[in-house]
Amino acid sequence: MRVLTQLLEPVDAETPYGGRVVSFEPLGSVWLRIDGRRRRERTEAGVTSAIEVAKAETRTDPRLVEGRVIRFGGADWAIAAVAGDPDRPGRTTLTLERAR
Repeated sequence: MRVLTQLLEPVDAETPYGGRVVSFEPLGSVWLRIDGRRRRERTEAGVTSAIEVAKAETRTDPRLVEGRVIRFGGADWAIAAVAGDPDRPGRTTLTLERAR
């Protein structure tokens, strides 16, 4: 399935009271072909959390880097990995993750 998504840059800032806030700066739109979703568990510092992982294919775009966020279907997905396809120049495979 092809989906038109919004690409966002997370911007971390400190509040006047010493807290942290994350806002998102829009960088544009990207067409993705979502290949599939699966759930898995991740353990960090002794805490286990469920995450959803998806693979997506798109045209190569220099704006697609790890750490940025893609928004579609009412959810924010973090770009966890970006890999070029040596057999198909101009195509990139993304690994997307979101906390459940």
